[in-house]
Amino acid sequence: MSGPAAGTADAATSTDVVCLGESMVTFLPSQPGRLADVPSFGRGIGGAESNVACALAAAGHRAAWVGRVGADGFGDHLVETIASYGVDTSAVRRDPARPTGIYFRTATDRGTDTHEVAYYRAGSAASAMSPSNVPYEELFAGRVLHLSGITAALSADCLALLRDLTAARPGRPLVSFDVNHRPRLWRDGEADASVLLELARRADLVFVGEDEAEEAWGIVGAEAIRAALPEPAVVVVKRGSAGATVFASGLRPGPRSFAAGDAAGAGSAGAGGAEGADTVTLVPALRVDVVAAVGAGDAFAAGFLSATLRGLPVRERARHGHLMAAAVLTVPGDLTDPPARDHADRLAALDDEAWGRLRLGPGWTAADRAPEEVRTP
Repeated sequence: MSGPAAGTADAATSTDVVCLGESMVTFLPSQPGRLADVPSFGRGIGGAESNVACALAAAGHRAAWVGRVGADGFGDHLVETIASYGVDTSAVRRDPARPTGIYFRTATDRGTDTHEVAYYRAGSAASAMSPSNVPYEELFAGRVLHLSGITAALSADCLALLRDLTAARPGRPLVSFDVNHRPRLWRDGEADASVLLELARRADLVFVGEDEAEEAWGIVGAEAIRAALPEPAVVVVKRGSAGATVFASGLRPGPRSFAAGDAAGAGSAGAGGAEGADTVTLVPALRVDVVAAVGAGDAFAAGFLSATLRGLPVRERARHGHLMAAAVLTVPGDLTDPPARDHADRLAALDDEAWGRLRLGPGWTAADRAPEEVRTP
């Protein structure tokens, strides 16, 4: 391996999930419209991996975020804000020569033609991450290491880092990988689709949107996506308003795995085992009165990981993902406080008919009501 020797993660570790990636200061518009017409912006933070860390910490887990920021005011703001959610930021490195990335976005849905994002991240401190300058001992100290395809797109060094972190080796923690296909981030001439497929196949748990799998790989349908990703023990195919399909198997040869029936969830020791047949679980999405469709994918991953760490069944893992996503969808920014654990547990335990009746709107996470009352007209 090209980085320092990896430590062995076990159930006694002090960290549940370590998230690696770039976080940026994001400027949110004061009103809808083109970037050229918006008169002012509010300051927030954005970053897929730090979003996951913040959501997990807010949900009561021990989460750490590892990244690089500039030795500037924006870097100060990022580290202080992420830490305010209860995230361990002690392994974040400051780069005196490169700036913290920033970006501006419009208020419209990312999936519409009117959505605009202006990134100022080229040459950022995070793009200089490599196997030689990140703290492997901190990265490998948790029960789970969460990564995303965004990091691979930042630079050749960042791609080398992700390849190294996803390589099979003794003592590697469970690797969670969110494909997060962002075509505009990739450098000219790079085969982003094949790289993302390579990295996903080396992970233990994969999150991928049905739409991005079609865009990146030309693969249509959840079954075909699973066929293209045979190695991960768990593949979560996000299907938008249709919900999520989870493919989960027994232990497979290679790194540790999220076994479908493993009550211990993450952090189980050992490597390898007989390949088991998939269990396929379709979990419908919730009806949500959407305020802003940003950050929902990160929140879903955090909810699924949270329930996995707690050893909940697959259906409840996906339902907690939907609930965490609904919390973010009903606020303007990328982050919000999740529902209280007992509140989320009550909703996740509803029967299928009651789950299908739920409709969540702004403010639902603060509701202290019976599950059947947590809905809007």
